[in-house]
Amino acid sequence: MNIRALADLQKTLTPHVPLGKSRLETLCMILLGMISARTVNLTHIASERPSRAMVASTYRRLQRFFQHVCLPEDWSVGIVISLLGNPRPWHLCLDRTNWKIGKTDVNVLVLAVVTVKFRVPLMWTMLPHSGNSTTAQRIALMKRYLAYFDASTVRVLLADREFIGQEWFTFLVEQEIPFAIRMKEGQIVRTNGRELNLRSLLSRCRGVRGFTAVLPGKASPPDLKLHFGARRIKGSELLVVASPYPATGAHILRQYKKRWLIECLFADSKTRGLNLEDTRLTLASKLSLLIAITAIAIALICRAAA
Repeated sequence: MNIRALADLQKTLTPHVPLGKSRLETLCMILLGMISARTVNLTHIASERPSRAMVASTYRRLQRFFQHVCLPEDWSVGIVISLLGNPRPWHLCLDRTNWKIGKTDVNVLVLAVVTVKFRVPLMWTMLPHSGNSTTAQRIALMKRYLAYFDASTVRVLLADREFIGQEWFTFLVEQEIPFAIRMKEGQIVRTNGRELNLRSLLSRCRGVRGFTAVLPGKASPPDLKLHFGARRIKGSELLVVASPYPATGAHILRQYKKRWLIECLFADSKTRGLNLEDTRLTLASKLSLLIAITAIAIALICRAAA
């Protein structure tokens, strides 16, 4: 860990982080140590400190940081965006990651901004349960985003089949957030006056097909008209992607071609990158703090790569 780099990072973060000098220095030590050691494991990070201090005493200092520091929700958003310097609008990815720490389940709903090489967590929700997120949780996360940025900053929101639903889609349409979200084959739609699932509708689909259909609603939310792109992929599986705006099937599918970004969303902060799963932290608030620091670390790497 370079002492000059530590001082420069402190200068960069000082206007953005409401911490005293000592705590801010510790945060910068964690960030640079995390990047250097390629892990969030505090023992390894402590070994990267640019001084003669004992590793054990540095480790205790890092522990105290996570024990006592409490920062506002979404405190890292401005730092990440500033470091990335990406021109707006952005591609955003919505995903969920989960792993176990001992007997504790960690389940995180994450909204990330996509750069050329990296996917950087921007905002997230620590889910208090296992399994999929609820519509209410997804809407709450997007409302947090909209509290910081206009909907015009979203070029397209990408998500997989887990993130569907009438109420959810209606919210995105009402907020004028463009999206390209994969649908389940069993989804019921209405087209040409009849209701059937996508599997049946596209039973003879060969090549790329574009079409418009309605998601039939009940009293609330009402019917929702969407545009779709569809084609067969490996093993004759159907790939059906929904968009709120008129476009050819090929264009909708091209938007969703970034799907691999979703599946690799946490690779930069887990096994291929900073090994987020190395942490022993289990308290949701402390894990959230760690994810924020990891997001800043990825943004720093991205800036250096640029």
